[in-house]
Amino acid sequence: MKRHLKEGLSIATNTEDILGHIFEHAKTLGDKIPNQTSKQFWTYDISCNEDFALHLKYHNARMIFDFFTYSDLPIMATMATKYVNPDLINYDVQDINGNSRIRIRFSLMPQKLSDVLEPNTSKIIDRIKAIDAFIDAGYDVHINYSPIVVYKEWLEDYKYLFQMVDDYVDYKNQVQSEVIFLTHNEQKHIDNLKNNLPKENILWNPQIQESKVSQYGGANVRYKHNYKRKWIIQFKNLHNEIIPWNTIRYIF
Repeated sequence: MKRHLKEGLSIATNTEDILGHIFEHAKTLGDKIPNQTSKQFWTYDISCNEDFALHLKYHNARMIFDFFTYSDLPIMATMATKYVNPDLINYDVQDINGNSRIRIRFSLMPQKLSDVLEPNTSKIIDRIKAIDAFIDAGYDVHINYSPIVVYKEWLEDYKYLFQMVDDYVDYKNQVQSEVIFLTHNEQKHIDNLKNNLPKENILWNPQIQESKVSQYGGANVRYKHNYKRKWIIQFKNLHNEIIPWNTIRYIF
């Protein structure tokens, strides 16, 4: 992530060691307890600090995918992405029982924001159209509405986005979602100003934001609780009016 590494890309090369530690950890978990993440599998995020789908060529993806797909333990991998990588279609991602062990979460936001905040990534319509294709390829596919940025016409833009999702996704009984409102931090804000990045005025707005310490100990800002509570209700009402089939697993 840019907030951790301003330039370049840091890639772990000790893949076997990492998978070995996951195996040892997973053995301590026992039977899977169904929750909002998965009913069947303990879930490991393999794309927390980078876009694994975009950076696929730098990884031993075959080893990683096979580790989860053919494991006797109740585990699966998950990754969020802003990039439609057709090479992913070539991987086996289902176990012998036909269960997908790889979840891909396509990140969506209004295109006019994506143009500015997510340069050089796949177009939103292409990510939406990829949902059915990746389900056909055996993946467990979810939608990642993240980050939710609040601005004057945000609900109008999300209405159009939800309508596109409804129009282009056929597997309506399979696609769930997660919703994460914007988290920002002061150093990233300063860097954005130095680099004259556009739209920083809607990302950094102290009047409606408050301090937050992340689970990793970082000092961030998020929307104030009383505002966010109202916006969560508005988002859910609009979402459920247009695409009620797209179950929201969690929203915060």
